[in-house]
Amino acid sequence: MPTVAFHTLGCKVNQGETAAMAHLFQEAGYEVVDFSAAADVYVINSCAVTVQAEKKSRQIAHRAREQNRQAMIVMVGCYPQVAQGREQLPEGVDLLVGSADKPRIVELVERARETSSPLIAVSRWTDEASFQIISTRQQVGRTRATLKVQDGCQQFCSYCIIPYARGPERSRPIPEVVEEARALVEDGFKEVVITGIHVGSYGHDLPGQPDLVQLIEQVLQVPGLERLRLSSIEPNEIGEPLMQLMRQYPNFCRHLHIPLQAGQDRILKAMNRRYNTAEYRAIIDMVRSFVPEIAITTDVIVGFPSETAAEFQQTYDFIAHIGFSRLHVFRYSRRPGTPAAEMPQQVPKAEKIRRSRALIALGRRMAREYAQRLIGTEQAVLWESWDEEGVWSGHTDTYVTVCSRDSRLRSNQITKVLIDGANAWIKV
Repeated sequence: MPTVAFHTLGCKVNQGETAAMAHLFQEAGYEVVDFSAAADVYVINSCAVTVQAEKKSRQIAHRAREQNRQAMIVMVGCYPQVAQGREQLPEGVDLLVGSADKPRIVELVERARETSSPLIAVSRWTDEASFQIISTRQQVGRTRATLKVQDGCQQFCSYCIIPYARGPERSRPIPEVVEEARALVEDGFKEVVITGIHVGSYGHDLPGQPDLVQLIEQVLQVPGLERLRLSSIEPNEIGEPLMQLMRQYPNFCRHLHIPLQAGQDRILKAMNRRYNTAEYRAIIDMVRSFVPEIAITTDVIVGFPSETAAEFQQTYDFIAHIGFSRLHVFRYSRRPGTPAAEMPQQVPKAEKIRRSRALIALGRRMAREYAQRLIGTEQAVLWESWDEEGVWSGHTDTYVTVCSRDSRLRSNQITKVLIDGANAWIKV
């Protein structure tokens, strides 16, 4: 039996697509093995959101080649898609498969293995591109399942290559999403995460133009679904109907990831973000008015071209005022092919590092403060894994990490616990 191993970089969508591709290989008679093993085929599900992510994708391919020089090395996804037109395959890679070609990956691997010749299979996006279904069932070894409902992005933020890597926005019909959610529950998953590249745009391309709220409400009603989590949503796409659902349905996780990117209006405009700080603050206030205990996480980019020290301080102060439960900090990465890459006044690397460190420290403090608010409360925890010291870890529905030494716990089990201490993580 031939063997295949996977390594995933990047977002939750990639994680779900890796599980789906693994299922395709299993159906074709392959055994899925760990990436550290000597496999016949190595698949790197790549990321291209930054130049560093591209570099890491190539490094992983090189590592796979060192593990088995006779293996076929396949790089799939965003990196091949944005690299189309380059004359050569990355060193050590035998097959490039674009984002649009993932459903054909087994066929392409078999063809390349038969011919023993390097192959590039990267289809260009068209406006007529449709949602391509790869079942996400059999996500082996995971306690939460990702359910992809949408692909593509047409926001064209000035720093971002993803619209070019993922193509136009396209959605999966509600009945198909609900059916897959039912199947995932039957497979034993306690939590399902709704994912997509631009989830908030869901449905505008479908007949009748159903929206994300309609989709979520139907999935929430799937019998046996204990938790539904939304991976990420743009601030200007959150309305009262969504928050009413969260307040109404106890299985809708009280957690939203709402990207900010900058807390300064001139920078937001230069980024081509579609809101200003006043609008963002109003949305956060509305969200908390419906669900006061909600956890709000966010992304922020430091060192965007022309960002001054004073403007960074405004972002810092804005974030501190909002008070997030978790903060993901990214240093701006100059991405060829995007408008921001050509902007003047690129911020020096040392200054970007200084700013990122300041925000990371703030993020840690906010995470501790949010966690400490849970001391003395009872929380339901989905237990996921344990370490060599016998410490279990899992997550609340607000996506706070909880740790326990209770030997009676089991993976993929939800239990209620009393929180008796907190740091950046919580112990019980």
